[in-house]
Amino acid sequence: MDRHGYWRCSIGETNPMSENEMLEWMESDRSTGDVKGLQNDGKMGNNLTIFSYASVVAATTNFSEENKLGQGGFGPVYKLFGFCIHGEERMLIYAYMPNKSLDHFLFDSTRATLLDWTKRFNIIEGIAQGLLYLHKYSRMRVIHRDLKASNILLDEYMKPKISDFGLARIFTHNELEASTNRIVGTYGYMSPEYVMEGIFSIKSDVYSFGVLVLEIISGRRNSSFYIADHVLNIVGYAWELWKEGRGLELMDPTLKDSCTEDQLLRCFQVVLLCVEENAADRPSMSDVVSMLY
Repeated sequence: MDRHGYWRCSIGETNPMSENEMLEWMESDRSTGDVKGLQNDGKMGNNLTIFSYASVVAATTNFSEENKLGQGGFGPVYKLFGFCIHGEERMLIYAYMPNKSLDHFLFDSTRATLLDWTKRFNIIEGIAQGLLYLHKYSRMRVIHRDLKASNILLDEYMKPKISDFGLARIFTHNELEASTNRIVGTYGYMSPEYVMEGIFSIKSDVYSFGVLVLEIISGRRNSSFYIADHVLNIVGYAWELWKEGRGLELMDPTLKDSCTEDQLLRCFQVVLLCVEENAADRPSMSDVVSMLY
């Protein structure tokens, strides 16, 4: 899916789940529809719609330019929702998200004023709950690996939805970490162990979440901080402020009239735990959700 909230088609992604595994997983949960052959549209038990390839072709008028809404990192973007598997093609179909992505608001000086502290805290909570589901409560444990502001979509009520699973990896629930020689993702959001050693786990997503929340609090991109003409990422800058007892200085000035200082500082403190250099020192998303209140 691209940043504007539509589905995206990805062909030949390096997802560790094979087609047979995906079909077995879908078959175990389906309520209607011919999942094995994917000949008919239908509903799964978890309310995901299974689209046949023929119906997707028809809905997009054979993937015509007239029906194209944008271009994502892994393919063209159209307006539909559900999923389709057809040979080597993998398609995710999402509901249209009218408020585009979080970065559309957060890093624009005019639109940022529409995100008061209550909205931002609700967005933080929503992202945390989404990650908790992916890490703990979904049928298969999902490591997103590319959590960032442009991959958080906002619905008409400014509720967040995590999008763009093109780089995601699926773990079994007893699998703790994996490694790769191919580092993918967005620098600034990547955890140290992933950048340096190619090791990723749920704690990698926790680190990315921490960086993202610092951006939500500050209204600034993670690479836009300086101290004495020295460029710092947002994590280094936040640690400097916290050690000096100046945590509120991280706050986006537009939040001055709406911010609950105690709540913001609690978020700040939780987030600093999320961006600990050692993965073992970071909390799980379950702990994060508990600590936010």
